[in-house]
Amino acid sequence: MSNGHHLHLLPDALYPFDARGIAKRFRHAAIFGALDALTPGETMRFCNDHDPLPLLDQLTKRYGEAVEIAYVERAPGAIVIDFKKRG
Repeated sequence: MSNGHHLHLLPDALYPFDARGIAKRFRHAAIFGALDALTPGETMRFCNDHDPLPLLDQLTKRYGEAVEIAYVERAPGAIVIDFKKRG
């Protein structure tokens, strides 16, 4: 039964985040803001043109075990990483 409403904040929701379209000087702040906005169980699917190892180090220091990091794709020029907020 559909009542025409769409719920955006569902558990285990997946939200795309394409860093390639964000100016480099704003990328990390935008990523932190997006991760801060996730609720437990939600995932941000991050896409980039390079492997963001310094960013991953910063995320580990900032969030620790609160955010699970899992590569979906790790090819030259095509990096996809899921960041899942833990409860």
